[in-house]
Amino acid sequence: MAVLYRVRSIHHLSKCISTKILPGRFYSAQVSSQFETVGFIGLGNMGSRMANNLIKAGYRVAVHDINCNAMKKFSDIGAATKETPTEVAEASDVVITMLPTSSHVYDVYTGPNGLLYGGNLRPRLFIDSSTIDPQTSRKLSTIVSNCTLKEQKEDHWKKPALLDAPVSGGVLAAEAGTLTFMVGGSEEAYMAAEPLFLSMGKNTVYCGGAGNGSAAKICNNLALAISMLGVSESLALGQSLGISASTLTKVFNSSSARCWSSDSYNPVPGVMEGVPSSRNYDGGFASKLMAKDVNIAATSAKEVGLRCPLTSQAQEIYTELCEDGHETKDFSCVFRHYYSGKNEI
Repeated sequence: MAVLYRVRSIHHLSKCISTKILPGRFYSAQVSSQFETVGFIGLGNMGSRMANNLIKAGYRVAVHDINCNAMKKFSDIGAATKETPTEVAEASDVVITMLPTSSHVYDVYTGPNGLLYGGNLRPRLFIDSSTIDPQTSRKLSTIVSNCTLKEQKEDHWKKPALLDAPVSGGVLAAEAGTLTFMVGGSEEAYMAAEPLFLSMGKNTVYCGGAGNGSAAKICNNLALAISMLGVSESLALGQSLGISASTLTKVFNSSSARCWSSDSYNPVPGVMEGVPSSRNYDGGFASKLMAKDVNIAATSAKEVGLRCPLTSQAQEIYTELCEDGHETKDFSCVFRHYYSGKNEI
């Protein structure tokens, strides 16, 4: 995840150097002639790897981040570095953003030196892959669609468009180019952007209109948060009743309790290799990020008047986990630090 983002002034920055499968149809990650130059803003753990895969795919990439070191890494491999989001937009056919929160995304698009500065734009398409609330995605989509294009070409682009396209898969998938994109916005824009998505990932799922990609991501992460609590609670109870976590995991994974939190991301140290629980919960998906996503889900549920008691309980647990000093540990540490589960010997 990118570092906390604010639009920097030019003075300060001058110091820095499921694929939608149709019958008989196949996609390849080839450079789209519509989008030869790609702007990328937000070069954190996810964004840096996504931008690097675009470069490997043959796109010309212009980048921006408030982290000078992140900018220099891309300058060293020949990417254009820009001092403001406005300059990225002026140099790009399409701009991708990967930022920490809704407020950062909104500032990067609409703030001083922002992507939409002036309202008469070069980019035909903007793609936001940040995990933010659907309401902000929809608001930005409307703002972008009210802008104009500097150059009208002989194609279907009459005005700029925004796709909300958050991802699933984490840092390892970003590195390997195997992310899944959940995409909201116009289907026409989605189809045009597909070569870009497949340069950074292996699956795309078109979720419908503006904001639906963000909604899908929040619902996915909510289900993951709750399932991890259920698996952790059950394994801790099993230990208290005299059943080893390894034995109970075998039961889960050959029975109806099987899920990703049990068979691919087990929270009990000593049960599974290569997951955060095997390395003192370092790496992975930080508890503070899960808490943020659950908070977004809780707020969204409240706005639409839906009762979500499990969401409220998960919100309390992950918030407490962070307040107790475990915010940078992987969210599966809830097994140890909330349920007081034991290591498998």
